[in-house]
Amino acid sequence: MTETTFRTIAIVLYFAGMLAIGWFAYRKTKNSLDDYMLAGRGLRPSVAALSAGASDMSGWLLMGLPGAIYVAGLVEAWIAVGLTVGAWVNWKFVAPRLRAFTEKAGDSITIPSFFEQRLKDNTRLLRVVCGVIILVFFTFYVSSGMVAAGKFFESSFGLNYLAGMLIVAAITMIYTLFGGFLGATLTDVAQGLLMFAALVAVPIVAVINAGGPATVISNVREIDPSLLNVFGSGSFWAGGTSATYLAVISALAWGLGYFGQPHIIVRFMALRTPADATVARRIGVGWMGISALGAIATSIVGISYFSDHADMEPTDPETVFLDLAQILFHPFIAGLVLAAVLAAIMSTISSQLVVTSSALIEDLYKIVALRTGSKRTLQDKTYVLLGRLGILVVAVIAVLLAISPSNSILDLVAFAWAGFGASFGPVVLLTLFWKKLSNWGALFGLISGAAVAFIWGQVSTPLTDSIYEIIPGFAINLIVTIVVSKFTYKPNADTDQEFDESVELSRVK
Repeated sequence: MTETTFRTIAIVLYFAGMLAIGWFAYRKTKNSLDDYMLAGRGLRPSVAALSAGASDMSGWLLMGLPGAIYVAGLVEAWIAVGLTVGAWVNWKFVAPRLRAFTEKAGDSITIPSFFEQRLKDNTRLLRVVCGVIILVFFTFYVSSGMVAAGKFFESSFGLNYLAGMLIVAAITMIYTLFGGFLGATLTDVAQGLLMFAALVAVPIVAVINAGGPATVISNVREIDPSLLNVFGSGSFWAGGTSATYLAVISALAWGLGYFGQPHIIVRFMALRTPADATVARRIGVGWMGISALGAIATSIVGISYFSDHADMEPTDPETVFLDLAQILFHPFIAGLVLAAVLAAIMSTISSQLVVTSSALIEDLYKIVALRTGSKRTLQDKTYVLLGRLGILVVAVIAVLLAISPSNSILDLVAFAWAGFGASFGPVVLLTLFWKKLSNWGALFGLISGAAVAFIWGQVSTPLTDSIYEIIPGFAINLIVTIVVSKFTYKPNADTDQEFDESVELSRVK
């Protein structure tokens, strides 16, 4: 058999496994919206941790990050540092409280519904604005996954970009459509383990083939010593020390985004108990740290390897991980490693589709129906059907946006990550840790944070190019939310009691 045949067999087996898990989840999912969107709040810590990690990292971990480091060197690794620290803080402080608060606040199953219940927002504006923000930024986020899928098949199988993207879109949509949150979560666990194995195996085998760590480091130093400098140098850093600090701060600021990513923090809401967050944190952050080190090591080895094999050098830096896997491993094993890249892409897309579907149905459709005076109450199974239709609609729009990719995977992910971090992040933190937050403060903060991040990311100036949009967006949101809340907060005994009970429930003994 040819190399392509071996790789194809591995990919087909992977696809079959994901569809089988999706079918299993479909059989386990009841016709209730809570079950479809949150798996009945029954996730074990290990499942929640691996699922959160896999849905978080996406194609960025195996394509975007290695590509950035391959081009610019270790200065790009600050993003991984910021993310790992952010993930730890998120699991440590946000996870147990969010699990407790969402249960107390009307047993909320989405972030927008939690905001509404926690802040007693009778206007419903907060929930609608949240739903719109989710739709806008997740469409871009899902599109980044589609771009990664197209590049994957183009690089690994010589397949047309569009055909590869459509294959991944179809498979992911099918198992998410039927399996819902449980399907996305269980496939995430399998995909997370596959990603972990690949990110450990590829750099180890690559280093051995290159003659050991000392040889790799020596080769990279001969090519360009600045590639091993975590503060960088060269023309990109022509702005001097201040530019270097701004770039490092911007990279570390990725960690701020964790507090506002709906597809990640929804895993906190689905835990069995707040206490489960402790075990989940250890598993999740350990998985992330080792995986990130593997991605960084792969990039450095790639610089060394392809300097000696210029005829094999990747045409696209973001495929360095894929190319090394195909060069170093037997075709079938290489196919399994390639499946890990698909796993990273598909796990994120599926999680985002579920959250987007919940925003469409739970946070927009229901609210609009109530506001227009509709007295018709649909059964849960009908809402589940509408949720599946929502997944279909968002997937189609994301595919259309990704047909002609004009940006890198990292650029698309960075834009969406900043949008969520700047809009939801401060409000999530304040709802959990500040009693005097008002619904109007949260509303104006959300809008201002999202607007600043969106505009900042679209405008190119020396300032906007130097500072990641999540920083000004997060800061403006925080300031606006606190200031407006100071003027609009009204004491409410029931709300205060609910807050105190939630804090007590969240205490991890």
